[in-house]
Amino acid sequence: MKLGLHYWTYSTPADPAAIAPTLVEAATIAEQAGVASFTVMDHYFQMEAQAPAGEPMLEAYTTLGFVAAVTRQMTLGVLVTGVMYRYPGLLAKIVTTLDVLSGGRARLGIGASWYEREQRGLGVPVVPVGERFERLEETLRICRQMWSDDNGPFDGRHYRLTETLNSPQPLSRPHPPIMIGGGGEKKTLLLVARYADACNLFGTSPAEVARKLDVLRGHCAAEGRDYDTVDKTVVVSRPALADVDAFVAEVAEYAALGVTEVQVMPDRHPVEFTRRIADEVLPRLAGIG
Repeated sequence: MKLGLHYWTYSTPADPAAIAPTLVEAATIAEQAGVASFTVMDHYFQMEAQAPAGEPMLEAYTTLGFVAAVTRQMTLGVLVTGVMYRYPGLLAKIVTTLDVLSGGRARLGIGASWYEREQRGLGVPVVPVGERFERLEETLRICRQMWSDDNGPFDGRHYRLTETLNSPQPLSRPHPPIMIGGGGEKKTLLLVARYADACNLFGTSPAEVARKLDVLRGHCAAEGRDYDTVDKTVVVSRPALADVDAFVAEVAEYAALGVTEVQVMPDRHPVEFTRRIADEVLPRLAGIG
């Protein structure tokens, strides 16, 4: 079982000048311990469900470029890129840049944007949910085209590109892995079956994840996609350090469902959290899955 560190907050320590060195230390500890992936959120305001909107937040891809310079092995990605925040052609170029500069370690995590407060606050167009999913599908198609030998035009309903030139191409082959985040059963999981290399589900419980994976299996069958070629990843909502035994037992249940990576989120100072994950959790996951 792979473990990912989802770095969702920059509020601790409180001094903004400490954000960068704390990020470096946590990422270094994680990589040395064998953490497989490092992800950040694609938000500009902190999510109100987690903390006040005015808490510190950094732009995602700039942050990953910084982390790429101080790491050598971990996969780097956004969990998940909001489709409304960047034009698709530019997003493909941004992820390509991260992939080239990190030595082929980028992963495109993407989903439908939803946080309307930050969108309205910062002037991002707010469109109906149905349109967001249409834009998500076109974005996936554009990224896949830009990461191929086809540099011709793309003519969609929402995006029209006269040429999809992308030089250099990513180092990852055939392209940076595409991971779609979310558990929407009618649209999100269908897009996983149609376009993605991986899904990312919110781990409220193994039973709920099992149900979502059954839906994904059905979509794969309908699309002629081999279900086993989709990597299954889960953000575990259970605090990893509150009860390590219970956490490990739950991860084992996810592994039995075919999940190959779980992500954990710091619930205290990121350096302390990462050290304890390295010492108390990671060794116990080695034999799972």
